[in-house]
Amino acid sequence: MKIEIGKAFPQYFKPSYPEEFELFSHFETTAGIPTVLFAITTWKENEKPNVCFHAWSCFHGDKTAFFAVMGNLYQHTHTYVNIQREKCFCINFLPISYYDKLLDTIKNNDYEADEFSVGNFSLVNAKTIHAPMIQEAFVNIECTLKETQDLSGAGITSMIIGQVQHISVEEEYAQGYERRYGKNGFMMLVPAPQDLKTGESNQSAIATINIEKYD
Repeated sequence: MKIEIGKAFPQYFKPSYPEEFELFSHFETTAGIPTVLFAITTWKENEKPNVCFHAWSCFHGDKTAFFAVMGNLYQHTHTYVNIQREKCFCINFLPISYYDKLLDTIKNNDYEADEFSVGNFSLVNAKTIHAPMIQEAFVNIECTLKETQDLSGAGITSMIIGQVQHISVEEEYAQGYERRYGKNGFMMLVPAPQDLKTGESNQSAIATINIEKYD
């Protein structure tokens, strides 16, 4: 038997923090779908570097182009405004050992903050776009803005589609699986899975990838 959850908010769902279901759809905690975590980096209008710790995204394309499709980017954020102004952004993948430093950039992200200094990150300029990059990242992806869509039409979040122009990969990560996957590789956000029977909340989790099979 399957538990059925519809569009109407289940009144028995308990939030893990007061504003959870003001910020996120109840479908997120119903499904609990993991996505990769990374840092979006841009320039603020005052020329201070901005860092946005983000998930809810996917990466794909065809032989003509490759795209970063970033969902759930809040329109009130510096990052959203920066991307609309500069028409570009950089995506930086860091291992789980940098998680706490990335959280620091969330806690100290006012307009005047140099968020690279907050996270103790080394800044390098992107090769093909006007954006800062995190030197410590094992993969940097430079993107130009392709499209912005407000999927819900509510003026709260947007989906940002970036077209990839250039990728830089740390030499230690350039061969095989060992470095990119596991504790030194990609980290994943596991949204807090709601207890669909009792409505009790759970904590979100941060995961790494363990390869089980080669195809």
